[in-house]
Amino acid sequence: MSYTPDKGTAARAAQMPGVSTRVLAARVLSAVTGHGRSLKAELAAVLPKLDDSRDRALLEAICFAALRRRVAYAMLLRQWLQKPLGRRDEDLHSLLLVGFAQLDVLQLPAHAALSATVDAARALGRERQAGMVNALLRRAQREGFPAAVAQDAWPHWLLQQVQRDWPQQAQTIFEASLQPAPLWLRVNRQQHSREAYLALLAQAGIEAEPSPVAADAICLPVPVPVAALPGFSRGAVSVQDLSAQQVADALAPAPGARVLDACAAPGGKSAHLLEREPTLRLLALDIDPRRLQRIRDTFARTGVGAQAVVTAADATATASWWDGQAFDAVLLDAPCSATGIIRRQPDVLLHRRPADIGALVALQSRLLDAAWTVLRPGGTLVYATCSLLRQENQQQVDAFVARTADARIQPLAEAFGHDHAGTRQRLPGEHGGDGFFYARLVKQG
Repeated sequence: MSYTPDKGTAARAAQMPGVSTRVLAARVLSAVTGHGRSLKAELAAVLPKLDDSRDRALLEAICFAALRRRVAYAMLLRQWLQKPLGRRDEDLHSLLLVGFAQLDVLQLPAHAALSATVDAARALGRERQAGMVNALLRRAQREGFPAAVAQDAWPHWLLQQVQRDWPQQAQTIFEASLQPAPLWLRVNRQQHSREAYLALLAQAGIEAEPSPVAADAICLPVPVPVAALPGFSRGAVSVQDLSAQQVADALAPAPGARVLDACAAPGGKSAHLLEREPTLRLLALDIDPRRLQRIRDTFARTGVGAQAVVTAADATATASWWDGQAFDAVLLDAPCSATGIIRRQPDVLLHRRPADIGALVALQSRLLDAAWTVLRPGGTLVYATCSLLRQENQQQVDAFVARTADARIQPLAEAFGHDHAGTRQRLPGEHGGDGFFYARLVKQG
């Protein structure tokens, strides 16, 4: 189809209340579902365009809901449309997902949702399809939506892999991955105790619960904008999932230790280590130079890392960055399939391919071998991923120990999740955290 938008109509529609939020949501979804873009990156680009925090929260909620239920919504469109939408109609398809998500998951008042979404069609230059959008949304309002089936959004190959790896827990994993994640905070010990910060939240009228398994973690059952958090801009607290916070517990370097964070961006785990022990001599590496500023920004906001070194380097190419002085502790939060954080990144199910797993496993193996060479005898390496797949986790560590004569697994406590010969796996939703894997390895002297 070919369209010549009425610019006046589009401009007027865009000025109506709530319309710009729906337009931006449709554009984000179009970029993610039609062009393979990252949801996280797209949201980071568009959220600043909305001045009101409520609009930003709505845009995020719409995008997450639409991606989680995209398979069901696509099925309805196939049933209800006489002629399928074409590739050039990606914006229109995405806008319909926006409309369905508002009525189905978010349960917004139907009149407001329909009105704003139909006006968004006009703002997108789809004046001639505005009536169709209105008709489809009204039909959805009348007939309702199919019940959510947690595993529908999973590609068949990945669903089967999770079922093989976790036969008893697979259904729970699928259901937990469909749920919105809570907001987790990490209290900066250099500024407040957790108890003191909980008191500040209570004074601000923000409901909060301390975690029983991570000393610095606070859960907000009802998320709030970070600007509403006491002292956030001054680094009193950071947003970081419970499971990611436990990496610092697993590594636990001694005061003054020389520490390598081999894949450090965006810097949250390095900052956590430094908040706990400012005397660490820390080197933060990341292969992508563009991501280094995020590490520096994290350090600057939290007030740590003045003595830390931040370097762009490939951790596997040790000759290009290592000075020959061995590290006491190494954190390897390795690139992975991200299958443990689908509740936060539902687009993983769209973008992940079977060939990705083999490539990631090979990269993880190289990173482990390289990191081991820079660790001193008696030193500790923590290997962590946000994956659920045994190939990337337990099997990866078992293979490393089998080929590395001086490597030993040091068992971690039950607080880190399900046990396998000393390594630990948390599944999504357990203790409210993301899916995460931890292995603590000690180099024999």
